Amino acid sequence: MLDKVLQVFKIPDLRKKILFILGILVIFRIAAHIPIPGVDPENLKSFFAGNQIFGLLDIFSGGGLAKLSVVMLGVAPYITASIIMQLLTMIIPRLEELSKEGEQGRQKINQWTRYLTIPLAAVQSYGFLTLLMKSDRPVITNITPFDLLTIIFSVTAGTVFLMWLGELITEKGIGNGISLIIFAGIVSRLPQVVQQVFVLWDWTKLPTYIASLVVAVIVITGVVIVTEGRRNIPIVYAKRVRGMRMYGGTSTYLPLRVNQAGVIPIIFAISIVLFPGMIANFFVNSANPTVANIARQVTGLFQDNFFYGIFYFILVVVFTYFYTAVIFHPQTIAENIQKQGGFVPGIRPGRRTARFLHMVMNRITLTGALFLGAIAILPFIMQGATGIAALSIGGTGLLIVVSVVLETMKQIESQLVMRDYEGF
Repeated sequence: MLDKVLQVFKIPDLRKKILFILGILVIFRIAAHIPIPGVDPENLKSFFAGNQIFGLLDIFSGGGLAKLSVVMLGVAPYITASIIMQLLTMIIPRLEELSKEGEQGRQKINQWTRYLTIPLAAVQSYGFLTLLMKSDRPVITNITPFDLLTIIFSVTAGTVFLMWLGELITEKGIGNGISLIIFAGIVSRLPQVVQQVFVLWDWTKLPTYIASLVVAVIVITGVVIVTEGRRNIPIVYAKRVRGMRMYGGTSTYLPLRVNQAGVIPIIFAISIVLFPGMIANFFVNSANPTVANIARQVTGLFQDNFFYGIFYFILVVVFTYFYTAVIFHPQTIAENIQKQGGFVPGIRPGRRTARFLHMVMNRITLTGALFLGAIAILPFIMQGATGIAALSIGGTGLLIVVSVVLETMKQIESQLVMRDYEGF
């Protein structure tokens, strides 16, 4: 591994790409420390201490949300816009045709995704800022409507700025720019977590610290195994004779990933879990006693870690199946295999192959769904077991970090292989 890293920096082209990525990430971290006006630091700290769900959202903002910086939404609106466009592509025939038109069609869809990001960022920033101003201990105080409008404009511009930086990395660097920005935000929180552990160090809890470290290693190992895990479906292509030549007669396989949906189900689940609590917070101080009482009950229910954990886990499992069904089409895959003269041994081509692929995908998705659900509620389990908030391992963060590292390593290896062809 060390030899590959040294080899990367010996190649001028790759060295420039790596330095370019590091420069962009430094700019992102600087922007994450530029705060919006009117913030009460003490109330902000207590607000995030009592709302773990916003701590999860802070992962996707790279720490900007906890600081209420101009990039506090991170790339979350862009991710939401991408998911919406992906779903609409499956529903609207015109978009589906456009997605099949090659690079030009994909660029058009990407442009619409950028346009959709702007209103989503504005709406999300308004909703979150309103929630902070109307909380029990207002986080943002002494701002006029014009100031609020200016802040919304600044936060929306910050999201667009991060989206542009991510696309620059994707275009001129190595790896996916949006994923690397989220990765940088998660990794940047590591020194703060280590500092909290040492500040709150207690020798009587040494076995707890060791056990937490062991759990962290096990979780990282499990994330790698599940991320790389796949079921290979054998595909055999029949022999065909054309003129004096024979084609086909080869065997290959169709890889079906255990975690086909990635972290998208967790993002979906966070959005749904946030919605009732945010709506209820708007009506806690309502003039109608009945409405205010219902709002307080809903708020209290979603602040209960046990209820929240169960509800969150179920949503992640459900959305894993939903998103897998959206992106995986057994009928289309079976038709493509049949058109190319291939078949699954022991399975008739066509509908039976589609049913077989659907059955296999459902079975392995169960493992991926349970894994994602466990990863999502891992911080609550760790905090409940250890009683130390600093040791609540962010399973979602680990999943993103490991996935990004594995994908980036594969792209670097492919770049090295391309430049090492003379040695073969």
